[in-house]
Amino acid sequence: MAWGNQTFTSDFILLGIFSHSPTHIFLFSLVLVIFIVAFMGNTAMILLIYLDPQLHTSMYFLLSQLSLMDLMLITTTVPKMAFNYLSGSKSISVAGCATQIFFYTSLIGCECFLLAVMAYDRYIAICHPLRYPNLMSPKICGLMTASSWILGSTDGVIDAVATFSFSYCGSREIAQFFCDFPSLLIISCNDTSTFEEVLFYCCIIMIIFPVAVIIASYARVILAVIRMASGEGRRKTFATCSSHLIVVGMYYGAVLFMYMRPTSDRSPTQDKMVSVFYAILTPMLNPLIYSLRNKEVARAFMKVLGKGKSGQ
Repeated sequence: MAWGNQTFTSDFILLGIFSHSPTHIFLFSLVLVIFIVAFMGNTAMILLIYLDPQLHTSMYFLLSQLSLMDLMLITTTVPKMAFNYLSGSKSISVAGCATQIFFYTSLIGCECFLLAVMAYDRYIAICHPLRYPNLMSPKICGLMTASSWILGSTDGVIDAVATFSFSYCGSREIAQFFCDFPSLLIISCNDTSTFEEVLFYCCIIMIIFPVAVIIASYARVILAVIRMASGEGRRKTFATCSSHLIVVGMYYGAVLFMYMRPTSDRSPTQDKMVSVFYAILTPMLNPLIYSLRNKEVARAFMKVLGKGKSGQ
């Protein structure tokens, strides 16, 4: 085992994505604004679903879990990046790095499985509406959601432990704004090819299997929508499903690009850009997409605002 002293006696250096040039200061400020919007948007989505009894359905419970995952994902990376940038420090402790890898990888895995569960939920609701209360009962929905959390967390533990089973005896500079295990493998002084091969097959299970479930579910949904006689029903169904498909496309596109490539083909600039997209932008866009395209969420929001005004 390579749990050598050199791996644990000194901090890693996060090179980050911003300098102190005027352009980069503006971009850093923009990231902070995005973080605040994502934090408030996902928090509001969770509270709305919790407070409004009409949103106490399986679909909205799953949406609240997606918001919780996005909230945790963005708080795993941005606060540390902001602290390092503002303080002038670029270091992160080994424990801090391992913690980031665990939470970040866990949440990526959790979302992969949860998006598949959300697609299955829409398939049952649209194609088998009479059986929906039984097939997606609160108990079954809770078990599926718990399974997503457990499977994602298991992946996070495995990746964090495996990453720190290697030695990092040379440069300890990570070409990222957070600790991501592919970036650490690049600077390891061990041969990581076997782990990368195992990781590739794990990604197939973690990503391709949920994608297959999503494609199969929405293929059936599209056929059912085409057969609908009611134009209003088609529009409502399309609005709900298109929101989910937009999120799925953004999320899986970035994750497939990031984790299905070998280390030798990686470019630090590309990795940073893609990481910003799915670690910072996507958590902000998800609540906006679902709230702007969902009349029930908009109604619940206006209802809460109305109560706030009437109580003043």
